[in-house]
Amino acid sequence: MADETGLFIYGLVPSDVEATPDAAGVGDPPGEVTVVRHGDLAALVSEVPLDAPLGRAADLRAYQELLDGTAAVAPVLPVRFGTVVTGPDAVLDLLRPHHDRFAAALAEFEGRVQYVVQGRFDERALLRAVLDENPAAAQLAEQVRGRAEAASREPRIRLGELISQAVELRREAENRRLLDVTAEYVVTTQLRPPTHEMDAGHVALLVDTDREADLVDVLEQYAQDRRGLLRLRLLGPLAPYDFVSAHQLAG
Repeated sequence: MADETGLFIYGLVPSDVEATPDAAGVGDPPGEVTVVRHGDLAALVSEVPLDAPLGRAADLRAYQELLDGTAAVAPVLPVRFGTVVTGPDAVLDLLRPHHDRFAAALAEFEGRVQYVVQGRFDERALLRAVLDENPAAAQLAEQVRGRAEAASREPRIRLGELISQAVELRREAENRRLLDVTAEYVVTTQLRPPTHEMDAGHVALLVDTDREADLVDVLEQYAQDRRGLLRLRLLGPLAPYDFVSAHQLAG
């Protein structure tokens, strides 16, 4: 029926965590966030109509804002976006069999948050560097300059391949640099796949909250040192999406 509701599960937290009155869930209007507890665990949930489509940008934003806000004050295990169950009993069916595993993971992430660093090459600066360092690419670029695309198809394809290879090599090197400069400030790291052909690096970092300021400082200096070649974007603090989820722990 159209008025049947279920529970959208956001994440798992220690049982002493309370939902704040201003916490907004998914849906239109936003659902009220509550908790379902079992032992040392609690699940952050809100009611949603079972026939309502989820996946709007606003829903994903609400999901992330709730989890990221929670991670700033308590450990949290994200539950995959879009997980909806029939009611509190179904939430307990998730918590009961995996209670000890979830509780151990929450203890491991106590006082830790995630940051994401994403760099993007300045396309013109990168192409200049590639042509300066690669005589074959520079020769191909000269061959296609000023010529119609149809008349220079083969050298254009070859030039594109050389540039793509160069970008991939530079991306790998940039990821290594990011990992090297942040190594002493983080607990662990996770490489993320590129989201754009000009991505220079994309790394998730798990950091103890008492090292956050140090991490931000070193990344600001890194961005300054690489200015002109790439732009660096830092997101965080976030919930540990790249390092743990309730679905992974539950198998």
